[in-house]
Amino acid sequence: METVRFEDLELDSRILRAVTEMGFEAATPIQAQAIPAQMEGRDIVGQAQTGTGKTAAFGIPLLQKVDPKEKKLQAMILCPTRELAIQVAEELRRLAKYMHGVKVVPVYGGQDISRQIRSLKDGVQIVVGTPGRVMDHMRRKTLRCDNVHTAILDEADEMLDMGFLEDMETILGELPEERQTLMFSATMPMEIQRIAANFQKNPVMVKVVQKELTVPEVTQYYYEVRRDTKVEVMCRLLDLYSPKLSMAFCNTKKQVDDLVGELQGRGYFAEGLHGDLKQMQRDQVMNRFRTGKTEILVATDVAARGIDVGNVEAVFNYDIPQDDEYYVHRIGRTARAGHSGIAFSFAVGREVYKLRDIQRYCKTKIIPQPIPSLNDITAIKVDKIMEQAEELIRDTDLSDMIDMVERKLLEGEYTSMDVAAALLKMSMGEENEDISDSGVLPRSLDDLDRRGARGGDRYGRYGHNEDRYGRYSHGDDRYGRGHYERRREGADGMVRLFINIGKDQNVKPGDILGAIAGESGISGRLVGSIDMFDAYTFVDVPQESARLVMKAMKNVKIKGKSVRMEVAH
Repeated sequence: METVRFEDLELDSRILRAVTEMGFEAATPIQAQAIPAQMEGRDIVGQAQTGTGKTAAFGIPLLQKVDPKEKKLQAMILCPTRELAIQVAEELRRLAKYMHGVKVVPVYGGQDISRQIRSLKDGVQIVVGTPGRVMDHMRRKTLRCDNVHTAILDEADEMLDMGFLEDMETILGELPEERQTLMFSATMPMEIQRIAANFQKNPVMVKVVQKELTVPEVTQYYYEVRRDTKVEVMCRLLDLYSPKLSMAFCNTKKQVDDLVGELQGRGYFAEGLHGDLKQMQRDQVMNRFRTGKTEILVATDVAARGIDVGNVEAVFNYDIPQDDEYYVHRIGRTARAGHSGIAFSFAVGREVYKLRDIQRYCKTKIIPQPIPSLNDITAIKVDKIMEQAEELIRDTDLSDMIDMVERKLLEGEYTSMDVAAALLKMSMGEENEDISDSGVLPRSLDDLDRRGARGGDRYGRYGHNEDRYGRYSHGDDRYGRGHYERRREGADGMVRLFINIGKDQNVKPGDILGAIAGESGISGRLVGSIDMFDAYTFVDVPQESARLVMKAMKNVKIKGKSVRMEVAH
């Protein structure tokens, strides 16, 4: 399909300025087809997945049509979830950045309705909302629809699956008959086709062909694994590729909780998202993920609906999805806005055949890969350090350093290679001491399985004795009293804090480390030793951060237990 640039679409100069500022030049296929048709006033049925640019496809022509001087409701957008409603409203605000007077308000369940009523009373042109809350406002007469000229249903099939069919029909039935109606849906079940027939006038069909549903920039790999080695493989891939933000998908809520617990216990900043979380908890989890305080978001497919975080670098299909379309939705979470991304799938037994079905459906290639060994991870880290060293040599005057090294070499009995090797080992950190020791660690998953998936030997890479950073040592071996100790990065300037929970509450050091880092925002690497006993725990934090940590941990719960933290005496 020929590339269509936004400047060729006869857009308002203020909208074009905002689009350019957002970094977009060429329209996506759905935008190139939908924008001209909507600007002509046509009703539209658009079939497209998440991540194809739907919001801008209907949002740009809508803003072109809205009158900023008219302080009455002119457009209504229905979304299946709170997250999607907020996301759509935010993107419309960005597109309307230079259109003074345009007000966009999201309305959804879970937020105080009186606050929404105050926002609506100030005058609003566009409302983005979930069907249930929109109907609440219509019943209260806080939403007056007499001047609505555009109605948009976003992800209509999801609203159908969530039981909103009657609500959608009721809302559309109460809007002015003379209006433009647009409907976007990934699939077209009979009920959606019936809504189109009943509430639209001669709609134009806009469809993204199936092969474009998979983002082409996503590199897709799969690994044949045993069920009990999935976590180990995922940790190796995280270490190998070092994504800043990544998402992992599981098929059940229990699996989400189990995986989060495993990852946190190994020192990763991971949090879960599923239907059992209250709305406030969901908001907190998403905020920490967007800001990078949480590096790995583990979610079910339903809970992840409507989430759009632009800089996710990797997606893990920890469980192979039951529905082929879910695979498309999942990997579409990465490679947004033209960036590249990578997707990893773990296949157990006959799930390899399921992956072949997905390949045929998506018309894509999912490439089999060998499981990376720990030697592979070591080699990658060495390469990265050497690249940094080469850059330093090129760009920095090192003559003073060279003089100091030469003086030391003249004083001692070591060669320059000895010194370079020692400095490389120091740069790789304590966590790699066990990797470079041949014979100590399993080099393959077969070896891992022989020793036990949790690393039964005392120096198991991810066993009971150490997490991936070498942070904790389990005292059952060394102290005989369940004592945990984090290898300290300098005890000077540290303050010891008392926490009123311990092993009896089924809490692990990773839970405490994750809570402190997630709530206070300080780096987990700054946290010192974590000494865990049956009923309480001591943790060392930098002196300058102690007050911040105690304030941030007020009213926080770990494993359902309220946390009380104070300076240890």
